[in-house]
Formats: sequence, C-alpha cells, structure tokens
Amino acid sequence: MAVNNLLVKAYAVNIYRYGNRTFATIPAEYHEPVKQYAATNFTLAEIDNALAQGYITEQEYQETLSYIV
Repeated sequence: MAVNNLLVKAYAVNIYRYGNRTFATIPAEYHEPVKQYAATNFTLAEIDNALAQGYITEQEYQETLSYIV
C-alpha cells in the first residue's frame, strides 16, 4: 500500500514535536517514511528533544539519524 505524504508529515510532527503519538500507534508502512521525513525536515535539536522527552526510543532515534547525510 502506498503511503500518503500528508500522513507522513502529520505523523512525524505528532511523534517528534508533540509526543502525542508513537510509532506503535501508526501503521508499520509509515515507520521508515516518518523517520526519513524527520531526518530531512527537523533539526538535530528537535530530534534530540524527542528522545530526551521519551517521544521516541533510542532505537528509533538511531534509525532516524541514519537518514541524515
């Protein structure tokens, strides 16, 4: 199933910036696109904050950073 780009952005914002969603609450096919979106569109400080606040796990953090070139 193709992912919806608007949902990718919405999921990324709600996970990384607001913490009102987690990867466990979104469809599995969105996990990697959301991490890639966050790596491309959010600052390292925002991603670090998501980890510090417990919005994402250490593994999700590392997977997100792997998309930063």
